[in-house]
Amino acid sequence: MAPVYGKPFLCYLLDRLADAGVTHVVLATGHLHEHIESYFHDGYKGIKVSFSNESTPLFTGGAIVKAAKLIESEDFLVLNGDTLFDINLPALCDFHRSRKAHLSVALRDVPETSRYGAVECTEGAITAFREKEQSSGAGCINGGIYAISHAWLMQRTMPEKFSFEKELMQPLAGAEGFCGMRFSDYFIDIGVPEDYYRAQKEFKGLFPKDTTLFLDRDGVLNKHLVGDYVRNWGMWEWIPGAREAIATLSKQYHRLIIVSNQQGVGKGLMSQADLDDIHAHMIRDIEASGGYIDRVYTCTDLQDSGSPNRKPAIGLALQAQKDFPDIDFTRSVMIGDSLSDMQFARNAGMRAVYLTKNNPVPVQVQDYTDLLYPNLSEFCK
Repeated sequence: MAPVYGKPFLCYLLDRLADAGVTHVVLATGHLHEHIESYFHDGYKGIKVSFSNESTPLFTGGAIVKAAKLIESEDFLVLNGDTLFDINLPALCDFHRSRKAHLSVALRDVPETSRYGAVECTEGAITAFREKEQSSGAGCINGGIYAISHAWLMQRTMPEKFSFEKELMQPLAGAEGFCGMRFSDYFIDIGVPEDYYRAQKEFKGLFPKDTTLFLDRDGVLNKHLVGDYVRNWGMWEWIPGAREAIATLSKQYHRLIIVSNQQGVGKGLMSQADLDDIHAHMIRDIEASGGYIDRVYTCTDLQDSGSPNRKPAIGLALQAQKDFPDIDFTRSVMIGDSLSDMQFARNAGMRAVYLTKNNPVPVQVQDYTDLLYPNLSEFCK
C-alpha cells in the first residue's frame, strides 16, 4: 500500500493484471490487512478481489497454498506485492501451457545477482536456483512472477508454513519440469528505500497521472433530492466539504468537467434558463472557494428517449473532448453516485469512482466500479 506517484504501489500491479484480462485476484494479506481490504473492497477495474488473510505469518509457500484454495482455474499467476516486473503476462501464460510445466518463472537478466540470487536456465528449463551468497556478477534472476499448475501444487504435501523458494523451488529444480522465460522489461523492487524513492521518479514517465476529472452533480456536489429536482438555486444544498474538495482537486487535475442528466427540464418542471442560473451560482461558489470547473454539460432528455447524450451513453464526454481536445479518456476519472455514472465511465474507458455515502454498494454497481469512497472529501484524501 506504500504510495508511489500518487497511488498505492499495489494499484499498478492490479492495473497490469486488468490490462492482461485477469478477472480474479486473491490478495494474500497479514499485518494491517484491514487497510488493504477497506481500499479495494471486493473489486478493482472489473477484477473480482478476494482476500486470503494470515492470522500468523505462513511464509511465501504457506501463503500461496492458502490463497490457491480460493482459485478454481487450472493454472494461476503469483506476483510479489512489492515488485513490478512489467512483462507480457499472456505470453508467460502461453509459454507455461505450451511447455506443460508445473511451474514457470519470469526471469530477468541483471548486471549483479548478489542482491537477488541467480537462476540457471538452459533452453527454457530451469536447472538450479542459487542463493544470494552463492551469486555474483551478471546473470539471470527470479523476477518474482510465477505461473503454477493448480493441481500439481495442491497435491503436494507441504507443512503449513514453508518458504516456496527455499523448500519447494530450490530442491525440485531440474526434476519437476520447472521452466523459465526471459524478459527484458522494466523491473523494480521497492523493498529497499533507495528503490522505493527511485520508483517515485521513474513512475512519472511510466505511468502518467490522470489529467481530467469528470463529476456527476446531484449526490456528488449537492444533496440529491429523492423524487424531486433542484429546480432553482434556493433548493440547492451543498454537501459538506464538497466546495473545499473541488478547490483541492482543481490543483491536482488539468480539467474538471461536470456531466449531469437533468430530465427535470425535459419534464417541464424547470426551464433551461433555470438550470443555467443554478450552474452560474454553483460555479461562483466554487470559484469563491478557490476552485474551478472548466464546463458543465447536461442532458435534459427523458430517461426513455434513447438519447446518445444521456448517461450511461457517452455523448456528454464526447462533447467535452471536442471542446477540449487534450482530454484523454484513458487518463480520466469519473466520480458519481449511481449505476449510470459507473457505466458511463466504463463505456468511455475512464476509471470509475463510486461515492457510497456510507451506504451498502449495490451488486450491479460493483461490477463497474474501480474505487469506493464515502464522499468527495474522502476521495481527496
